[in-house]
Amino acid sequence: MNQIVSVLEPWLVNHPIILNFQWIEGRTLGSTPLFLTLTVCSYLSLSLLLRHVPLPSISPAFLAPISALHNLTLLLLSLLMAVGCSLSALRHAHSVVCLPPPTSRSGPLFFWAHLFYLSKILEFVDTLLIILSGSFRRLTFLHVYHHSTVPIMAYLWLHTAQSLFPVALVTNATVHVVMYGYYFLCSVGVRPTWKRLVTDCQILQFVFSFVASGWMLYEHFGGSAAGCSGIWGWCFNAVFNASLLALFLNFHFKSYAANANKRVESKSH
Repeated sequence: MNQIVSVLEPWLVNHPIILNFQWIEGRTLGSTPLFLTLTVCSYLSLSLLLRHVPLPSISPAFLAPISALHNLTLLLLSLLMAVGCSLSALRHAHSVVCLPPPTSRSGPLFFWAHLFYLSKILEFVDTLLIILSGSFRRLTFLHVYHHSTVPIMAYLWLHTAQSLFPVALVTNATVHVVMYGYYFLCSVGVRPTWKRLVTDCQILQFVFSFVASGWMLYEHFGGSAAGCSGIWGWCFNAVFNASLLALFLNFHFKSYAANANKRVESKSH
């Protein structure tokens, strides 16, 4: 294990680009509120527009390799962020749960947060592929709400130097390795039997975030007098996670529990 860390650390933690990273609003890519606002509004507008505008029929054979490449890219990117942020947290953070204010928005942890933020914009392509494939039943409120709000959450991580974000980043990126691994296999013609695992992992992620948040709040109110950095950013994060947990639990019930009851009833007849 130590040998693996010693090989990866120079590239994922101590590389000059990562080590010397700084989040400077107005200079770093995507760092202005205007950029974030225009990006999210464009996503919402195009999602609504393209859903109701007749599009030419596109062959699944044409879309499949594009979808496979997109899913593989996000799978590898999620794995890279999970490993890179984990190593950075181990080496460069006194406490990833409670960052002491004022925390400088620089260094490896914030490099990975910035890459995470940009990757959530890249995930907008998910919606475009759904629209082009004509699978509008997959274009749910949960899907659009999740995709449009996560970039705001990630922006606030950086803007407020939010405590707990390294934990959230690693858990979210790990879940996305599983999710995009499933989507990649589907896009190359393999239909895994563990689809439910994707939703279960997402629900577990939100439950874990609330447990970790309890630890952070204990540190903020009962730990050092200075408290924890970015507490207002965390408030947005907590409300967003609570709403996603409710939506995913509802999706889980409709997709699995209700279907299981139907199968039981059909067998009884």
